[in-house]
Amino acid sequence: MAQLTFELNGKDPLSSARAGLIRTDHGEIQTPIFMPVGTAGSVKAVTGDQLVNDIHAKIILGNTYHLYLRPGTEVLEKAGGLHRFMNWEKPILTDSGGYQVFSLAGTRKITEEGVVFKSHIDGSPHMFSPEKVMDIQRSIGGDVIMAFDECPAFGTGYEYAEKSMHLTHRWLDRCFARFNETPDKYGHTQNLFPIVQGGIFEDLRRQSCAYISSREAVGNAIGGLSVGEPEDELYAMTALCCEHLPSSKPRYLMGVGTPWNLLECISLGIDMFDCVMPTRNGRNGMLFTSHGVVNIDNKKWENDFSPIDDGIECSFSNQFSKAYLRHLLKSKELTGLTIASAHNLAFYLHLVGEARKHILAGDFSSWKSQQILILKERL
Repeated sequence: MAQLTFELNGKDPLSSARAGLIRTDHGEIQTPIFMPVGTAGSVKAVTGDQLVNDIHAKIILGNTYHLYLRPGTEVLEKAGGLHRFMNWEKPILTDSGGYQVFSLAGTRKITEEGVVFKSHIDGSPHMFSPEKVMDIQRSIGGDVIMAFDECPAFGTGYEYAEKSMHLTHRWLDRCFARFNETPDKYGHTQNLFPIVQGGIFEDLRRQSCAYISSREAVGNAIGGLSVGEPEDELYAMTALCCEHLPSSKPRYLMGVGTPWNLLECISLGIDMFDCVMPTRNGRNGMLFTSHGVVNIDNKKWENDFSPIDDGIECSFSNQFSKAYLRHLLKSKELTGLTIASAHNLAFYLHLVGEARKHILAGDFSSWKSQQILILKERL
């Protein structure tokens, strides 16, 4: 058992992009990396074998809120943790459930102690405190576990954003206290990442970065973005946080985003990403490809028998045609959901892998500028 470590393998000379290597007890992760979201112990519509062999995922994300409600920590502990429960041998990151709880705006109440909320499944009452969230994540067994934070909505005023940030910091202290007094489970080291908050206010983000950095965690996360703010504000806050978080630790930007968001934020110094967009959009017929964005529902693809995307290494992308995938989704065949989801995830993993290659080659900035023009093209 060993604590998570991070080493830098290379930097882009014209931006803050960097290539690194994260080591965990469940394996190594080359960065920059995208983490498929496996909310309830499953990445929607794809299997573990597909994640490894077709999508080439190196780490996935599980969600504390959903796993706590179903199947529950008792089942997960009997199974030997989420890795064994879902037969996944690579690293897992568990988010704290804070974003899901705070999205239940009409059914939750925030106090100093924590958050009281009602289950979206049956309306039953529950309470998350920093201590309880640490205990739940210990039981889930993620290699990386996230601190419990408040994620204020976009448009929140300065006064509330400041109050929320300080609450997040106090909760962080309680998370660390609980984390430090409880043992790792299932024979591998668990690693706690704090989360920077502060809305879109530069001085609050600086304060939060300073507070988070003072905890000297093995990695740090940036939260409260990609919640509706314009892209320029997303980039401005990300750049500011990257300037003020330690460069010797991995930086995780939570819940972001489009393929071009990823490339822009890699150039600002981000190492880790997660987002439901590739699977959610894929299930609704939006495909991200190496040639641009495809709305497979459009009639223009009805007789297009070319591969979904021959520019990436994924059997789903290479072996099936756009016409076939369109037919499956139009017919509401479940296979279509698998093909679309697997393709989009494979494309995201391909993209961050190419970014890493170009960072190490020293030409990331020029490559990124060309790529973003292609990625945004609507085909």
